[in-house]
Amino acid sequence: MGTSPFFFRSIKMLNRGLDKLELLRIVEAVANEKSIDKELVLTSMESAIQKAALTKFGNDNNIEVIIDRSTGDIKIQKVLDIVEKVEDPAREITLDVAKSINDTNDLKIGEKIYEELPQVDFGRIAAQSAKQVISSRVREAEKNRQFEEFKDKQGQILSGIIKRLEYGNIIVDLGKAEGVIKKDELIPREILKIGDRVKAYCYEVKPEIKGHQIFLSRAHPQFLARLFFQEVPEIYEGTIEIKSVARDPGSRAKICVHSQDSSIDPVGACVGMRGSRVQTIVNELHGEKIDIIKWTEDLPTLISESLSPAEIQRVLIDQDNKRIDIILTEENLSKAIGRRGQNVRLASKLTNYEIDILTDKEDSERRQAEFKDRTETLIKNLEVDETLGQLLVSEGFISIEEIAQSSPEDISKIEAIDDETAKELIDRSKENLEKQKEAVAEKLKQLGVDDKLINLKGMTQGMLVILGQKNIKKLNDFADLSSDELIGGFDEIKGKKVRIEGYLEEFSLSRKEADELIMAAREIAYK
Repeated sequence: MGTSPFFFRSIKMLNRGLDKLELLRIVEAVANEKSIDKELVLTSMESAIQKAALTKFGNDNNIEVIIDRSTGDIKIQKVLDIVEKVEDPAREITLDVAKSINDTNDLKIGEKIYEELPQVDFGRIAAQSAKQVISSRVREAEKNRQFEEFKDKQGQILSGIIKRLEYGNIIVDLGKAEGVIKKDELIPREILKIGDRVKAYCYEVKPEIKGHQIFLSRAHPQFLARLFFQEVPEIYEGTIEIKSVARDPGSRAKICVHSQDSSIDPVGACVGMRGSRVQTIVNELHGEKIDIIKWTEDLPTLISESLSPAEIQRVLIDQDNKRIDIILTEENLSKAIGRRGQNVRLASKLTNYEIDILTDKEDSERRQAEFKDRTETLIKNLEVDETLGQLLVSEGFISIEEIAQSSPEDISKIEAIDDETAKELIDRSKENLEKQKEAVAEKLKQLGVDDKLINLKGMTQGMLVILGQKNIKKLNDFADLSSDELIGGFDEIKGKKVRIEGYLEEFSLSRKEADELIMAAREIAYK
């Protein structure tokens, strides 16, 4: 806020004793100009006069200043506490002296008396000091008012004029405040100039000591969502709901919509007559291609629509780990992946699932490799021949643990396996698991894994070995991890989705199971 003539005029009026009503009119004018409470301007002036009075009469005094709200009269008075014995003459007075000054017998110890002081003659330094006090208070009130006003606009589209460019960032004049669009929140390759009117999504209003900051974005996924909110009446009215949005700013976007009214086509409503509605949004986003997808509870159908124009053969869903395998023909592979992986990346963001795409040939090879690995594991650890190993795996007994936990009746149901063979397989499985357990216990001892971590409920020996090898050996080390560090996930680095490998990814923990393990560790470690 620049220095207002108000400060100079008000100080001069205080010095010269001019019309006090004029002073009140000036106060009201400033309050209206800055959209702040008139009372705050008056209390700021009282503080400024008090500061000048303390300088003149001594900082040890307790001085009170009151400006009459109706007349503009200024009263400066010294406040004294009535005490039995005076220890601070500048602030205290005995009861006898107080009665002699006030000429009354109604005063008591513990009360206060007020001694009126002469008006302050503001010198140059005092006037400057008073101006700073008033200016600071008014400026602070103005900042608070702006913050309160704009914090409610977080999550909305704001429009303003580009005021200046700073190191690639754009400063936007929003009328009563300024907003900033950081370089990485701009649509790539779009050219904006000083003086242009620009729309942007307000994603954060942040209060700071020097003043609040309003952060805007044209690359945020919700910018696209709010544009549809403005252009499609059915979305504004709540008939159509935007379920999710994914964007590659300036290139391509996907938006998933659902209609609460079965008679309304949500995709058609968003497209508009002859594409008029969506075209308005495309123009605002400088030609960004927008795929509008109809939401459905049937996840395979939703995934297939999200990967359009590719034709999907099969969808394999792992709900616990939020992963999906897409099986398709070689001809559809490039369509599903898209240019530089764009199509599958946006579909993954839209559905919040990690998507792996395989051709039918790759899927067949993967299943064959899994079958071979499982068979070889049984052959090696149970000392059975290849035929029996393949038979067990093909019937669903894919691990030693499953065989050990089965009953002889379950296994003997398999043709060519009698009761005696079934019992022998179970015994060998249990014996093998026991040997593995002993070997792992020795391995954990060598790695130096702490007993508290070993005894954590839900932790397996295999997990403990991996953690020990990653130098996570104490319960506190494990408690400080996040679920993404355990099971893997994705991070956004420079606009690209990057895969993060989890320490325990091979154990197929769900996110819920990973969170429960970490929380259990924290309860023990930090209690």
